[in-house]
Amino acid sequence: MSGLKDKYINEIRNEMVQKFDYKNIFEVPRLEKVAINMGVGEAKENPKLLDAAVRDLSIISGQKPVVTKAKKSVANFKLREGMSIGCKVTLRGMRMYYFLEKLINVALPRVRDFRGISPKSFDGRGNYSLGLKEQLIFPEIDYDDVEKIMGMDITVVTSAKTDEEARELLRLFGMPFKV
Repeated sequence: MSGLKDKYINEIRNEMVQKFDYKNIFEVPRLEKVAINMGVGEAKENPKLLDAAVRDLSIISGQKPVVTKAKKSVANFKLREGMSIGCKVTLRGMRMYYFLEKLINVALPRVRDFRGISPKSFDGRGNYSLGLKEQLIFPEIDYDDVEKIMGMDITVVTSAKTDEEARELLRLFGMPFKV
């Protein structure tokens, strides 16, 4: 079992009950899923970039990504409906906890000039979104094998009702928010 999940079950749950005065242990917010998305706009000219993004995302997440396709045609972007333009993966259960542990303890500290992540990126319903500029911060990605540096969007979905509850939950998990 992941150390992060063990920590959640015991310490985090107790702290959340004390801080928010929950009457029932099942009221305590929990992590539901982590969604990772890589948009590859240049895939329409160079299909190899999409293959590289799928490979990198599968190495990072430990799960095979789904290729996303354009829903509408946009003439200004030279984009037709049905063209492959990115990939995404949804992590749940133990894979989610392993990924979050790796993100918090290994990847984020490797970001250049890192001073913490923004505490304002909540959506109002207890979900947190984070954008990364390059996939090279993950230790599994070999610099020599990278065809193009691509960013990714990471969304952490919680069962929290408010942003304050979700912020406290992620802080207790060790998420390095700016002060």
